[in-house]
Amino acid sequence: MTRVVDSQRQDRRHRELVREACALVVAGFDDYNASFSDITRRGKRRFEQGDRAGMRADVVSRLELYDQIVDETISRLEGLLANRLFSRSIWRDMRVAFAKMIERKLDAELYKTFFNTITRRLFKTRGVDPAIEFVAFDFQPSDRITHPVARYTYIVGERLAEVFARILDDYRFSLPWLDAERDAARLAERMDQVLEGDEALSIELLETVFYREGRAYLVGRALGRTRHVPCVIALCREDNAIVVDALLTRRLQLSILFGYTYSYFLADLPTVADAVVFLRSLLPDKPVDELYSVLGRAKQGKTERYRAFRRQMSDRPGERFEVAAGKRGMVMAVFTLPSYPLVFKLLRDKFAPEKTIKRREVIERYQLVHRHDRVGRLLDVQEFKSLRFERDRFSPELLEELLEECSRVVRVDGDDLVIRHCYVERRVRPLDLYLSEVEEASARQVMIDMGQALKDLARSNIFAGDLLPKNFGVTRSGRVVFYDYDELALLTDCRFRKMPRAEDDIDVYNDETWFHVAENDIFPEEFPRFMALKRDYLKVLEEAHGELFDAGWWQDVQQRIASGEALDVAPYGNEARLVP
Repeated sequence: MTRVVDSQRQDRRHRELVREACALVVAGFDDYNASFSDITRRGKRRFEQGDRAGMRADVVSRLELYDQIVDETISRLEGLLANRLFSRSIWRDMRVAFAKMIERKLDAELYKTFFNTITRRLFKTRGVDPAIEFVAFDFQPSDRITHPVARYTYIVGERLAEVFARILDDYRFSLPWLDAERDAARLAERMDQVLEGDEALSIELLETVFYREGRAYLVGRALGRTRHVPCVIALCREDNAIVVDALLTRRLQLSILFGYTYSYFLADLPTVADAVVFLRSLLPDKPVDELYSVLGRAKQGKTERYRAFRRQMSDRPGERFEVAAGKRGMVMAVFTLPSYPLVFKLLRDKFAPEKTIKRREVIERYQLVHRHDRVGRLLDVQEFKSLRFERDRFSPELLEELLEECSRVVRVDGDDLVIRHCYVERRVRPLDLYLSEVEEASARQVMIDMGQALKDLARSNIFAGDLLPKNFGVTRSGRVVFYDYDELALLTDCRFRKMPRAEDDIDVYNDETWFHVAENDIFPEEFPRFMALKRDYLKVLEEAHGELFDAGWWQDVQQRIASGEALDVAPYGNEARLVP
């Protein structure tokens, strides 16, 4: 009888521990969510004050917040569970109890990801562990959303300019509108042009304002009789007032704005998944993982990216990973699944002799890009650890390369290949390959955009370093981006110099540099020698962006950044502006 009583007492204590531990995890995520919202709400004040640096700092703080709260939650769990912290039986039961505890929450998938992060950190999970993790590859979290996102709906029963005037009046800031009546008239005129005679019936805009890189956005759509178009109103701060800068009405414009080459928005959404559903109605081809990430939910974006990729692999059981297109990387081994637009990048055991950079420095550069304003020219990168794939999913050539040259992060475990550490990013077409595949007009256009990409990066305090075309890529929208980060540097850490002039023939014919060159010295006049571009392409670049080869231009940008000036890089073209 005593044994039965003791067993019942132990079972009761076990259930209590499970319930209390689950409550701690829920409370941990609630703390994270509250702090996330506190930081995000500062976006409005930063915009009103024209505080671009503060806005950037808030984005970084939010990124760091997740791991901070996870660590704090683990510490509390350790205090509660003591020597049972690593008990798999406890965590198996916690998984079941946790699912019941959060099943009615609108953003339940975000709670599950938080739970998974804790278990993976505690148990150093390789691959996935369904016993103590939430694993669901067969559905989208947004599929369960029936709750509509909060929005304003404006019925167009009068002049369109009056509707836009009401819209601007509904979004209040501490600063006045510079000229709301003028902006409303311009918005109406542009929308009439876009609808091309189709009668506008209504305009829907999310109540939440989106802030990023010094701008504010009212996000929604305009519904006509026969079609609907995106309706995103871009706001800027000018002369201590608010002005409407642009109206984005094309899906391509929105795809770029919400794309993987930009930093994350500050948007204080009551729930996230319902906003993702709404954005998907505007961008049906945009991956769910990218929408979660661009809304600041980077960890959920990472989870959704992994889920989507595993679904793709399941749908194509015979497809193999292969070496990614492009020149062989001197620092990274890069592979891809041909049917899916991702690449996996692994640090090689030994870098090519030309590369003097250390592994730690490469990792630091990738961390810099993750936290920096990417202004549409740097690919967002996600760091993955302990990925497990079937060994026979790798082509023989790729498998040999990974095992021989990336042995520090790759190992065989039975029939599987375990990758301890890698970076995952969207696949783009390498610029050198793109130039060899397209007609002259397209090549000229992309060369002009390459020059603009270098300028945009410079204005965001980034110098690409290695300017070879193989380190740049072209997105589906035709934009040039940079993706090889091992020689990337902050612009303000560089010293741009004019080439010294030789004073005699000895210097002219000297095989070695006859003047001192420091490690951070850069000579823009020499760029053409190192860009490996055909003469015709180089000529296009020089005609469109000749200042890139002048040290004075780079020095001027440096000085403006050092003075605290926020150099503007708009995430849309001139065609979207109300006053080009």
